[in-house]
Amino acid sequence: MSDPTYTPPAVWTWDTSSGGKFANINRPIAGPTHDKELPIGKHPLQLHSLATPNGVKVTVLLEELLEAGHKGAEYDAYLVNIGEGDQFGSGFVDINPNSKIPAMMDRSGDTPVRLFESASIMLYLAEKFDAFVPTDAAAKAEVMNWVFWQMGSAPYLGGGFGHFYAYAPEKYEYPINRFTMETKRQLDVLDRQLAETSYIAGDDYTIADMAIWAWYGQLVLGRLYEAAEFLDVKSYKHVVAWAEKIDARPAVTRGRMVNRPFGEPSMQLHERHDASDFETKTQDKIGDA
Repeated sequence: MSDPTYTPPAVWTWDTSSGGKFANINRPIAGPTHDKELPIGKHPLQLHSLATPNGVKVTVLLEELLEAGHKGAEYDAYLVNIGEGDQFGSGFVDINPNSKIPAMMDRSGDTPVRLFESASIMLYLAEKFDAFVPTDAAAKAEVMNWVFWQMGSAPYLGGGFGHFYAYAPEKYEYPINRFTMETKRQLDVLDRQLAETSYIAGDDYTIADMAIWAWYGQLVLGRLYEAAEFLDVKSYKHVVAWAEKIDARPAVTRGRMVNRPFGEPSMQLHERHDASDFETKTQDKIGDA
């Protein structure tokens, strides 16, 4: 283990050899690293993503829209392997200059619409199909309160707790304690809310549930960072019950499968172009083909 003390220099410089699971793709500059055009499928909605929590938010919403009968929500989903730097290809950067998944193009109109940032994509789709977001101003405000709570809170869970607990090359007590405390505080916020409401923003299932479930629901179900025991997630009984309720939805299961290149082969659907792909093109059926 290296010296635990650190004196910052007057001017920071990029140490490309710094460790960690994602050291080979993290960099302090934006823009593409290579030319790579993105494929264009048969559907107006074109998703480029990976089944991280932020990616799962959008694929769950798309599958829920289709489950609800919105045929216009059919989509093509292409895998973006962030471990190999796909997000720095020129075509992807044209859609999302921030080089983060998910990113989407809506080609249904005369002028293609680019979409990036998961909450922006979710709100756009919910309003496009008039689903999973209330039209009443006060009810919609409550949903958006929680959507933006998630967007502001998850970096402490993923980039803070998840990084230092699971991915950092060395374990240090201070950052792990700091971000564990904040993660548990956030879980308590959710637990108190869900003690009073059936879903995050009230009696109805909305994009707020989908966005928060992808992170905090999967966390308490033991799917993130192998940290369920460490965080004592079972003590947040209202969050666990809510997470299990959402996890049982068929559209949520399908959403978790899309653009997933890890885990059980039967849960991996690298690309999605048709509803039948869930039955015929998962990795347990096609392997490396």
